[in-house]
Amino acid sequence: MLRLLLRPILGGLFTIFVASLVIFVALSFAPGDPAVTLAGPHATHDQLQALRHQLGEDQPLPVRYAGWLGGVLHGDFGESTQFRQGVASLLQPRIGVSVELVTFAFLLILVFGIGLGLLPSLHRYLSWPVVVVSSLGVAVPTFVAALILIQIFALTLGWFPVLGTSSGGALNQLWHLTLPAIALALSWAAFVAQISRASVRDEENREHVETALSRGLGRGRVFRKHVLRNAAVPIVTVVGLTLAGLIAGSIVVETAFGIGGIGSLLVVSVSAKDTNVVLAISIVFVVAFVVVTTIADIAQLLLDPRVRDKVTS
Repeated sequence: MLRLLLRPILGGLFTIFVASLVIFVALSFAPGDPAVTLAGPHATHDQLQALRHQLGEDQPLPVRYAGWLGGVLHGDFGESTQFRQGVASLLQPRIGVSVELVTFAFLLILVFGIGLGLLPSLHRYLSWPVVVVSSLGVAVPTFVAALILIQIFALTLGWFPVLGTSSGGALNQLWHLTLPAIALALSWAAFVAQISRASVRDEENREHVETALSRGLGRGRVFRKHVLRNAAVPIVTVVGLTLAGLIAGSIVVETAFGIGGIGSLLVVSVSAKDTNVVLAISIVFVVAFVVVTTIADIAQLLLDPRVRDKVTS
């Protein structure tokens, strides 16, 4: 079992390394000069050369990557050319906001996405309303959903604040993040509902389920023991991918609602060509994505013996 668990973990670490190398090389060839940004447009050639040497820009690319990677492993992401402060201290307060938003949206997906997908099991006539609602949810882009929610519930009705952050207590912060979390969760909840509905329907049509029902076993017991347990494997997998997708989707929602998370900071840093901040946030997103997908892989190994047998063979 330990060997089975080590395989996705080692694969995740290798993915992080390759992704960091690709991102670093790509940004190294991107247009823009950090020395010019720091020194200003009136700097002399000698001043620019001295600053490039100080920043290590005159070193070969492999040396620069090794130095940057060593700093990252020690928690040093360099300095922001836009904000003139350490990147780590710049990200620290913003990561908490993004985590709160993604966690809130993820809980909404678990409750409403899986719950909506299980509704057809209560009565077959509930199947087509679930299909219609989930299809509409998937079809609406996240940014459009954010604009609609702001217009209706924030500006017209005044039920929620327009901005998504607050300096108040935990409940006030939760209230401010409600609309952004709904906008972020909407399409993913609809997607999870579709997968949950399809998985449960497939399991309900299995021969052993029909046999158990024909022998007089209670429908609730059969559903819990045979249907829901087997349908949990694809649902857990798609929920893991959904959480990973929420991390990337938070960029759009934070920008639309003016939330001070790392997603909106990434947009600002890309526009300002703040390479160190873009590198740091990109690596944070990659690590979060790999961690979530690795946990989903491990959960799949633990839930489904068929997957364990396949990996072992």
